[in-house]
Amino acid sequence: MATVAKAKHTAYHGAMDLNWASILGLSVGLATDALAVSIAVGLALESVTPRHVFRLSFHFGLFQFMMPIIGWLAGKQLARYIDGFDHWIAFALLCGVGGKMLWEAWEDNETAPDRDPTRGLTLVALSLATSLDALAVGLSMAFLRVSMWWPSVIIGVITAAMCSVGITFSSRIGARFGHWADAAGGIVLIGIGTWMLAGHLGR
Repeated sequence: MATVAKAKHTAYHGAMDLNWASILGLSVGLATDALAVSIAVGLALESVTPRHVFRLSFHFGLFQFMMPIIGWLAGKQLARYIDGFDHWIAFALLCGVGGKMLWEAWEDNETAPDRDPTRGLTLVALSLATSLDALAVGLSMAFLRVSMWWPSVIIGVITAAMCSVGITFSSRIGARFGHWADAAGGIVLIGIGTWMLAGHLGR
């Protein structure tokens, strides 16, 4: 019995691995939402300082690193109960997140904050809001038996880098680019979800 349990444990953790292209695509797709917000924040500030850049990119990157892991750990506890249709749930989650990003890409919901958005509860709220999609993606990866430790590191680093660029060059990039970034990210996530579902059904 111990041997069987160990085999199941090994199979769970090694059933599927994301290749580099998928990890990068996933990372960029998730980071585009944070990029759009960082551009909006940069446009709202009178002048962008290195402290603004560091605070925003660090917190956005940290939350984007943590949230997929939280979702993945929660999903691991549920995966055993939905083994027969988990790939469909993962597909629905990824497409749902991607569809949400496509929808929000064309909504004009940007408002200038009354205070410095790179400080205090405002920064925490923005970090949490831009990383909820990553939580859902981490949950879907658990259903697909994909480890999220290494991908989460890449997601966090890429998010921090993209947000640094976004807030620093916000006046040159312009607010309109944020909408296109969200749309591109949504398409990427839907594409990854479709590719993973097709790979599972083709086994």
